[in-house]
Amino acid sequence: MRIITTACLALLFASAAVLVSCRKSEPVRIGFVGGLTGKGADLGVAGRNGVQLAVEQRNAAGGIQGRQIEVVVRDDEQNPETATRVVSELIGRNIEVIIGPMTSSMAMTVLPQINASKSILLSPTVTTAEISGKDDNFFRVSGSTTGYAAKSARLQFEKLGIRTVAAIYDSNNKSYTESWLNDFRTTFSALGGRVILVTSFPSSKDTVYHPLVKDLLAAKADAVLVIGNTVDSALICQQIRKTSPGQRIALSEWASTERFLELAGTAAEGVIVSQFLDRNDTSQRFRDFLTAYRARFKQDPGFAGVAGYDAGLVALEAYTIRKKGENIKDTVIGKKVFQGVQQMLNIDRFGDSDRKTFMTVIRGNQYITVE
Repeated sequence: MRIITTACLALLFASAAVLVSCRKSEPVRIGFVGGLTGKGADLGVAGRNGVQLAVEQRNAAGGIQGRQIEVVVRDDEQNPETATRVVSELIGRNIEVIIGPMTSSMAMTVLPQINASKSILLSPTVTTAEISGKDDNFFRVSGSTTGYAAKSARLQFEKLGIRTVAAIYDSNNKSYTESWLNDFRTTFSALGGRVILVTSFPSSKDTVYHPLVKDLLAAKADAVLVIGNTVDSALICQQIRKTSPGQRIALSEWASTERFLELAGTAAEGVIVSQFLDRNDTSQRFRDFLTAYRARFKQDPGFAGVAGYDAGLVALEAYTIRKKGENIKDTVIGKKVFQGVQQMLNIDRFGDSDRKTFMTVIRGNQYITVE
């Protein structure tokens, strides 16, 4: 019969305590995937910053049950191969929540990987209707194009008297752009309007805008609708203003970043833009967020920064309240309602949210909320 001495017992207990301590000190890791380089980098950078701010604030308040949180950031480069590789890496590290991607095309690319894993995608800004109402591992804190594009169509027809539209969209992100255009056209046509021209272009550093704009203006539509990223939208607006200064222009929410105002300059005046962000919000919660974001990153957050912050809040809350043995997907679905920086976020059993959208007009280099 083996006799365990007091010294041995003390050593065993000490070893167990060390193991428990190590587990407690291991950080909670959250992934982030977004385009941090290239034309759409302002979207990805702002989204990442929003997530990072939410995490830093929680860490300063003690983390999650005494554990600090670490954001593992990856650049998808807006490239399908890169996105597939970096998401595979995050899944391989057993990271359960991957915030991102920031565009619909990248989400559609990596969704099969995610659905085959135990991880979830939690996107701040993906709005394609292709993945609405599906029981998968995709979640979002934004709504779908079904609501956003319809609201833009109604404003333009009912409030602005627009009856004909010529549209142009980026075919490199067609999961979003075609979804947005189709939802806009459905509502606009039902009201009595007509989309009389549709053209597209693959966004690249070699894109030539003049012939595209020439065709748009030749249609002599009441308004030109641009569904593209910040850079492309700004350059298209500039080309339109050179030829037809008084042409009415509308943009989807993808372009509604602070950088668009900077790049478009005076060509942005009077442009109608959809928004995820209510810039007229005077609530204390939003003012505190704005102050913290500006202090940390020396710039305004824009809609992507707000949406990234909201996605971070949802992820952190889910980790905090999760029951022992419960997967993170069931935790989010069970909680349903989360507090965002500007509004309550209701996430249904399919992972879809009901985020409000706001219609703005650009006046004096500022987005002014009109609806």
